[in-house]
Amino acid sequence: QVQLVESGGGLVQAGGSLRLSCAASGTIFSINVMSWYRQAPGKQRELVASIVNGNNTSYRESVKGRFTISRDNAKNTLYLQMNSLKPEDTAVYYCYVIARRQAWGAQSSYWGQGTQVTVSS
Repeated sequence: QVQLVESGGGLVQAGGSLRLSCAASGTIFSINVMSWYRQAPGKQRELVASIVNGNNTSYRESVKGRFTISRDNAKNTLYLQMNSLKPEDTAVYYCYVIARRQAWGAQSSYWGQGTQVTVSS
């Protein structure tokens, strides 16, 4: 199995910053996709940002220029630097990866447990 442990969430005022981390552990041969999703109360889970094959990044329009996704390959850790936070960024943020556990194995997807981000106005 692959375990994902997120950290870094919390309460921050509008305009503030937070940095989320997601550490992947377990039997891992490669991680091809690492993403952050979020889910606000009463809303569907939405993709926030992704990093594919180590260096190809993409963002949802509402966070472009404010959020930065990155990964440390040596540590199998994903980050999300969130600046200029807005109340509408309030949600539970989830880490999501697509990984291969063996060189010859199929890829599987995994979710973290989520970390709460609350932005006050």
